[in-house]
Amino acid sequence: MGALVIVGDGPEVLEICSGGFLLDAEFSPQRLSELAKMDGAIILAGDASRIARANVHLVPSPHVPTSETGTRHRTAERVARSIDVPVIAVSEDLAAITMYRGDAKHPLDTVVRLLGRANQAVSTLERYRSRLDAVTNALTALEVEDLVTAQDVVSVLQRAEMVRRICDEVEGYITQLGTDGRMVHLQVEELMGNLEDERRMVVQDYLPDDDPASVDAALAKLGAIDTERLLDPTEVAAVLLLPGNVDLNAELSPRGYRLLRKIPRLPESAISRIVGRYGYLAKVMRATPEDLEGIQGMEAEGSRTLKEGLERLTESSILDRFG
Repeated sequence: MGALVIVGDGPEVLEICSGGFLLDAEFSPQRLSELAKMDGAIILAGDASRIARANVHLVPSPHVPTSETGTRHRTAERVARSIDVPVIAVSEDLAAITMYRGDAKHPLDTVVRLLGRANQAVSTLERYRSRLDAVTNALTALEVEDLVTAQDVVSVLQRAEMVRRICDEVEGYITQLGTDGRMVHLQVEELMGNLEDERRMVVQDYLPDDDPASVDAALAKLGAIDTERLLDPTEVAAVLLLPGNVDLNAELSPRGYRLLRKIPRLPESAISRIVGRYGYLAKVMRATPEDLEGIQGMEAEGSRTLKEGLERLTESSILDRFG
C-alpha cells in the first residue's frame, strides 16, 4: 500500500535495478497511480516526462546507513544516499509522502496545510516589506540632504536581508505547492519588486570598493550571517568593511548609484560614468548641466534630464519627510 518512485533512469540507477519491465510511456498521474498498485519501484525519466520502468526490485548496498525502519523507506534512503537522484516514498497507511536526496529527508505536507503556512509567511513578508520601504524612503531623504549615518545604511540592509530570507521560505512552499501556488507566487512577485537591485545598489553606494566582485562578496557575507547576528548592527557594518568598533552615528556619503537609477531614461552606462567622474552624490547634485555635458555620452538633453530628475527626488524626499 503505497509507492517507491525514483526520478532518474541513468546507468547508475539501472545498476541497482532487478526485474520489472520496460515501459517508456508518457508520464501522467493516472498511469503512475495504476502502476503503484503493483509491487516494486517505479523509475521515471530525469525530467519526470516519461515512466521508464515499473515493478522494479531495488538492490542498494546494505552497508549504506539508514535511520528508517520500514522496508520501503529504508530502501528509499539507501538509494538516495548511494545515487544522486530524488527518491520518493509513499505510505498509504501513514498518509505520508517523503522525499529523499543524498542525506536530506523532506516530508511533504498536504496542499491545505502548505497553503496555510504560505499565506501566513506572505503576511509576515508584507509587514517586513512595509518596514523596509519606510527605512528605504528615509535613507533616500537623508542621501538627498547628505545627512546619512552608518546606522541608516545598516537599518536598510538588515531589513532587506530579512525580507529576502522570508521570501526564500515562501518560495519553498510555492515549489511544493506546484500549480496550487500560482496565486502565492504572484503575491510574492509583487511584494519583492526590484528588491535585489535596491539591496545591491545600497552596498555599491557605501562599500569602500564598488567593484562588482567586491559587492558580490559583501552580499554573500551578509547572506551567511545567522539571524541572531543579523540583528546586531555592528555585524552588518562589518560586512561593509567598516571598522568593527565603528560609530554607527558616523556620517557616510553615498556614491549615488541607487538614486541615479530612479531617474527615468538615464542609462546604466551613464550612471557609471557620472559616479566615476564625481565620486559622490553630493557632488553630482552640485554640478551644473554644463558640467555634466562634459561627461562622455551626456548631451545637453541628458544633463537637463538628470538635473530635473534630481530636483524631483529632492522635492519628493522633503515632502515625504516633513509633509
